[in-house]
Amino acid sequence: MLSEKFFEVLKYEGVVSIVSWGSTEEANITNTWNSYLVVKGDKILLPAAGMNSTESDVKVNNKVKVTLGARDVEGFNGYQGTGFLINGTARFIEDGDEFDMMKEKFPFLRKVLEIKVDSSKQLL
Repeated sequence: MLSEKFFEVLKYEGVVSIVSWGSTEEANITNTWNSYLVVKGDKILLPAAGMNSTESDVKVNNKVKVTLGARDVEGFNGYQGTGFLINGTARFIEDGDEFDMMKEKFPFLRKVLEIKVDSSKQLL
């Protein structure tokens, strides 16, 4: 589901935006960095130091949208840069093997945001 181009993007630093929404139509957007993403099969793991609004939204509605990109990766038709839109199902984890692995990599986290990828689309 995640393409080679997606993994190429992760080799470069860039902003990752995570969009969540609870029971209202007002979206919450938080950001992190490409270098913080850890991909395990069809799941993306991210360290959550804050993300309190995202966590509150996920308790009500676990659907999220994630965008990320890198200018240094060629996109469609020779375009300078490319990006992706990920639709997924989120949950926060605070114990277990994946939590321990992420805590070792990112000691600042309080929880791990796990996103199960439902779809992935290259945008540029």
